[in-house]
Amino acid sequence: MKHRIVVLGAGYAGAYAAGTLARRLSPADVRITVVNAVPDFVQRLRLHEFAAGREIEAPQLADVFAGTAIRLRLGRVTTVDPERRVVAVTDADGTGELGYDTLVYALGSHGATHGVPGVTEHAFDVGSRPSALRLRERLSSLSERDEGGNVLVVGDGLTGIETATEIAESRPGLSVTLIARGELGAQLTAGARGHLRQACDRLGITVLEHAGVEAVEATRVRCADGTVLASDATVWTAGFTVSPLAAASGIEVTEDGRIVVDRTMRSVSHPDVYAAGDSAYTLGDNGRPLPMSCASAGYTGRQAVDTIVGCLTGREVATTKLEYVGNHISLGRRDGILQMVDDEGRAKSSYAGGRKAARIKAGIVWMSLWATRHPTFGLPRRKHRLTTTQRDLSLPTASPAA
Repeated sequence: MKHRIVVLGAGYAGAYAAGTLARRLSPADVRITVVNAVPDFVQRLRLHEFAAGREIEAPQLADVFAGTAIRLRLGRVTTVDPERRVVAVTDADGTGELGYDTLVYALGSHGATHGVPGVTEHAFDVGSRPSALRLRERLSSLSERDEGGNVLVVGDGLTGIETATEIAESRPGLSVTLIARGELGAQLTAGARGHLRQACDRLGITVLEHAGVEAVEATRVRCADGTVLASDATVWTAGFTVSPLAAASGIEVTEDGRIVVDRTMRSVSHPDVYAAGDSAYTLGDNGRPLPMSCASAGYTGRQAVDTIVGCLTGREVATTKLEYVGNHISLGRRDGILQMVDDEGRAKSSYAGGRKAARIKAGIVWMSLWATRHPTFGLPRRKHRLTTTQRDLSLPTASPAA
């Protein structure tokens, strides 16, 4: 019987893991199935661009995995039963079960409302393609009005900054306000913060600092200090969270629902479950938790693959670097900030800004898409045979990342 590997999610982490496993393991011994809710690959790094009106590629997963022997199952994962080693998948034909011997959990994250009233009902976000499409349609309708409209972007993290600047540049007829809980660009050096402020001034973005949002309504936002701001479109970018699916399954998770894994990306409670990307809670090489990011998806996905291949083939498990080196922020299409960080996660004294930083960010985004569309490029052509049984997958004990 073939060893069944099921990968949940085909984002940056899941698509990479599935394609790499298919290249490195013999199809005579393993059967790899990818479960994803939609048929195409979503460039989450560029959803703010899509919302602002730009066209972005959405490669079909069937094309991405063509020739790899990977089975693609389109549907939504509704439950995970790690004791029985099955997942329930709901599609157009109903709900069915899919068994596994090794599970790679890479379902990613979505926007966090933080319990603020009205966010779910009235706010837009760029956490998924459908929600970005709704925002795109709303912005288009506002742009067609003679009086334009007010767009409020709540959240001054990287997503909020990129979303506000992209909308302001792409739709200059709209008034854009960026609401920051603290100082704008607090995670940047003084020079980079100055560059960010200049970009906001150039694009006509109003910045409201030290403002907490208390409620989102259909046509306005109420702040904690009593300020009321008129809004024709409120974009919520105040952080991300994960699905409660892993927590409900009995897998050990953190308070925010991410799966606790050891240094090899293995669940500390269920050794046949691996987590990668935003779904995983792991410590980087500097002893700090890796942030939710595309870079972290690459590192954790690579480590999960190396561990699985090592377990199944009797080879030594390679150790992938787990590091976070900096932030790459786009400020529209022709401007950006490249801010490197030290081992403590603090911004280094120097930064790069302007067109050079914008080109670097564009290159990173392009490479992320190219790597996803060519998941087996550059890997050894030899497919390793399994040397262990489906149940004998033990590794030397690794320290938990909690």
